[in-house]
Amino acid sequence: MLHSLTGGSTDVALLAQAAGTWTGHDTRLLLAAVTGIAVIVLLISWAKLHPFLSLALGAAALGLVAGMPISDLVETFTGGVGSTVGDVGLLVALGAMLGMLLTDTGGADEIVETVLRRTTDKTLPWAMVFIAALLGLPLFFEVGVVLLVPIVVMVASRAKQPMLKIGIPALAGLSVLHGLVPPHPGPLAAVDSLGVDLGLTLALGIVVAIPTAVVAGPVFGSFIAKRVELPPATHLLGGGTDEPAEDSDTPVRRPSFWTAVAMLLLPVVLMMGKSVADLVLAEGGIAYLVLDTVGTPVVALLLTVLIALVVLGRGARLGRAKLSDIVGGSLPAIAGIILIVGAGGGFKETLVESGVNDMIIDVASGTNLSPLVLGWLIAVGIRVATGSATVATISAAGMVVPLVAGLDPAQGALVALAIGSGSLFLSHVNDAGFWLVKEYFGMSVGQTLKTWSAMETLISVVSFVVILGLSAVL
Repeated sequence: MLHSLTGGSTDVALLAQAAGTWTGHDTRLLLAAVTGIAVIVLLISWAKLHPFLSLALGAAALGLVAGMPISDLVETFTGGVGSTVGDVGLLVALGAMLGMLLTDTGGADEIVETVLRRTTDKTLPWAMVFIAALLGLPLFFEVGVVLLVPIVVMVASRAKQPMLKIGIPALAGLSVLHGLVPPHPGPLAAVDSLGVDLGLTLALGIVVAIPTAVVAGPVFGSFIAKRVELPPATHLLGGGTDEPAEDSDTPVRRPSFWTAVAMLLLPVVLMMGKSVADLVLAEGGIAYLVLDTVGTPVVALLLTVLIALVVLGRGARLGRAKLSDIVGGSLPAIAGIILIVGAGGGFKETLVESGVNDMIIDVASGTNLSPLVLGWLIAVGIRVATGSATVATISAAGMVVPLVAGLDPAQGALVALAIGSGSLFLSHVNDAGFWLVKEYFGMSVGQTLKTWSAMETLISVVSFVVILGLSAVL
C-alpha cells in the first residue's frame, strides 16, 4: 500500500493522524467497497434481481474498481463461494433434513400439542414463544411461519384471544432464532466469515435471545393487540373449523414429546460440549478428542440426522423409501439459500483479496466505533436497503472481519451476534418475510408495519442492548 498523502488540507492531516497515513490507493479501495455495496443494494431493492446474482455482480464491481485483474477476481470469488458452501452449505442442508424429519414424522405436532395442553389462557403467549423457539431451531423462518400460522389461528380461536396476542410471540420466537442462533444461515455465515467459535456463539446467542424474545414477544404482543384489531382468521385452518384438518400422510405413531425435543437439542448440546472441552479439558485426552470431534458442527448435525432417521423415522413406522423421500424433499427449498450464502462468501473473499479489509483496519483504528457498533450499523443499513437479513449478515461480517482478529473468543462471538441483531432491523416492503406475514395474518400494509415491522425493530434494538451489556462484563 502506498504511503503518500493525498493532500495537505487540515481534514486530511487530521485523518492521517487518527487513522494512519491515507493514500490515493486507500481512497480507491473505499470507493470500491461503497460501489460494491451500492450495486448489491440497487440490484436487490430496485432491479429485483436475485440476491445470488446481485452479490456476484457486487463482488465484480468491487474488484474492478479496486483494480483487481479479471482472472484474479474470478478465481477469488469462486474460491470464496466454494469454501463457504463447503463450510456453511452442509450445515444448512443437514438442518433442513432434521427439520423435515421432525415435521413429517409428527414430532413437531407432538411438541405443540403437549405444550398447549399444559398452558392456561394467561400463559398462552409465553407458550407460543417456547413452541416457536423449539421448532425454530432446525427450521428456516419461512418454513416456521407456514408451520406455525395454523397453530396460532387454532389457539387464538379456542382461547378467544386476539390473533396478534398469540401470533406476535410466535413470530418473535422464530425471528430471534433466525437472526441470532446457529444453525440458521445468517448466524452460521457470520461465524464462518469472522472465524469465531460456533459453540460459544450459540451459547451466547441463546442468552441474548431469551430476554429479547420476552420483550418483543409476549410483552409487545399484549401491547399491540389492544391497538391493532384483526378479524378472526379461522378460515386459514380450512373448512371454517378450529380443528386442524386430518392429513392422510399422518404417521402411524408419533414420537413422544421428549424424543422430539431431544432430537432438536442434540446438535446444540454436542456443539456446546465442544466449547466446554476447549475451556476445561487438556488437549490430547480421550474425553477431549471425543467431544471435539462430535461437537464439530458438521459432525454434530450429521450424527443428529442419522439418529433422527432411526428414532423419529423408524419410531413413526415409516419405511426406508418414505424416509428417503423426506430427506430428499428437504433439499430443493434450500438451494437458493445455499447459493446466496455462497455468493456472500465470494463477496467477502473479494473484500479481503482486494485490500479493502486492510483499509478498514486503518480507518477503524482511528475511530471510536467498536467492532460491535460498526458491525451492527452496517448490518442495519444493508438490511433496510435490501430487505434481506442473510445478505445484511454476510456483507457486514465481511466488512468487519479484520477488526475481530485481535479480540478474545467471547468478544468475537458477540460481534457475530451484533451483526445478526442488526440484520433484523425494520423489515418492510422490500422483505419477502413482510409480505408472508401480511398475507398469512390477513393484515393491511399499515397494520403489518405497526406490528411485524415494529416487532423486528424491537428485536434488533433489545438484542443489541443485551449484547452491549454482555460485552461490558465478559
